[in-house]
Order: sequence, then C-alpha cells, then structure tokens
Amino acid sequence: MQGEAGAPLRAWVEYFRDLGVYDFYRRGEPAMLAASEPDAGPALNIAALESGHSALEAPFTQPISETISVPPVNLISFNDLAPLPVAAIPPAVREGALRAIQEEIGDCTRCPLAYAGRRKIVFGDGSPTARLMFVGEGPGADEDAQGLPFVGKAGQLLNNMIGAMGLARVEVYIANIVKCRPPGNRVPEPVEANTCSQFLLRQIDVVRPEAIVALGSTAATYLLGVKQSLSSLRGRWHRCRGAKLAVTYHPAFLLRDPRQKVEAWKDLQMVMRELGLTPQAPKKIS
Repeated sequence: MQGEAGAPLRAWVEYFRDLGVYDFYRRGEPAMLAASEPDAGPALNIAALESGHSALEAPFTQPISETISVPPVNLISFNDLAPLPVAAIPPAVREGALRAIQEEIGDCTRCPLAYAGRRKIVFGDGSPTARLMFVGEGPGADEDAQGLPFVGKAGQLLNNMIGAMGLARVEVYIANIVKCRPPGNRVPEPVEANTCSQFLLRQIDVVRPEAIVALGSTAATYLLGVKQSLSSLRGRWHRCRGAKLAVTYHPAFLLRDPRQKVEAWKDLQMVMRELGLTPQAPKKIS
C-alpha cells in the first residue's frame, strides 16, 4: 500500500513491532507470508485500520493463524536465483566491489529483522580474493555487537577449524545467510533469508571462491535450494555459483556435541584435498 491510504496500516505494523510482535507472519513451520486470495474471506479488517479505528474495534472473530493464507515455501538454489556473471571481477577491484554492496545495504530495513533489536549489520569478513568461503546461518549476540561474523565461541572454534586446514582466517571469506541477528538466535524465517540472499549471492560472485563450506543445515538449505538432512548432504560435492560446495556441521552444533568434530574434520579434509591444502599438526579440530 502506498501514499496516505497506507499510512494508518504502516503505523499499526510499527506499533506491533514496538511491542515485540515482529514475527506475526509466522504460522507453524517457517513459511512465506502471502496475501489471501480474493475469495478466501477477510483476513484482517484493513478498512477499519485505514479509517483510523482502533484495532480492538476490528472484528477479529478468528485466530490470525486461521485467517492468513500461507502457501508452501518454494526453495530456489543460489544457482537459479540469477545468472552467473560471464566474467569474474578482477582481483584488484574486488575489495571495492564488496564495499559497494555493503554501502547499498546501508541501514537495511528490508525485512522484519531490522525491527527485532538488531544492533549492527554483519556483512562479511576476510579476503576478497579467497579461494575458500564459509557461509553460516546468522549473527549471534557477539557478532551483533561487533558487526563481524563468527567472533563468539562458535567463531573461535571456526578459527581453529580454519587453522587446522593450514589457513589463517584472513585468507578465507566468511559470511552468513542473513546479516542481522534473529531474536533469541532462532532460525531465520524464509522471508528474512530470501530478502538477504541477493546480497550474499553478489558477495559470492565478487569473491569467486573455488570452494564454499556451508556450515549447518540452514546455510545448506538456502544455498542449494533443497530441504534435506545434513547427513544426506555431507560427504559429497555440490555446486554453487561456479564453486564446489561442501556441507558440514555448524561450529555452534559442534560445541554442543563435540563428538561430531571427527565427522566435521572428514568434511574439511575433503575440501583440503580439493584445494591442495596441507593441514597443520595435530590433524584434528580442537
């Protein structure tokens, strides 16, 4: 809705967000919110809101979850979101290209995460000419405070994982599916992840890594456009924006279940063989 007619409705949306009701588009499993079909009956009394009446006077005779029509989520892989650029950006100007994307994002208000207590937008970190890129789920509290990805406990473990591969953090590139912290570190909603995807896709296209490591199921789901178990995706190569993509456990999961570090190390060894990397001793994740 545009112009003066939509102002009262926008005011109510902002009011609910101030109360913490920023995820009113959710219904059970994460799904994209879509407008109700014309013959589906009234979902919200928009006329009452636009006329300036109190929301309490609007005749909500059914639970909101029963009045919103929510279609299934259609996942689209990063390969299908946009054509891969024909020519790679020259290495000498990649840092500037990434800076331009960050400036375009600005103080982003494109999705509800902007109103969910976000402190800083977490763009990305590392070498613009990295051969290897890591993609996680979303920022946590430490990342939200510092504006950098993977700087908390999970970040310390990721640093150890990178070091065990014989690399330094400054030699790789690190980003997340969403650039704002979801409240309570919950899984990003599809509307949030899909809104942010355009920028992550462009970051990948600028860096042009040879290999990408998807950290956890959320990263794998959106990068590949499939909803499968982590066990079915691990141990083999996938493709993403011209790079080979491997799937492994998120460092936060490894902190909760250290027994899986052995399995994660197998995934990283597959990446190392592809890139010709020599691991640091000891050959394990600590």
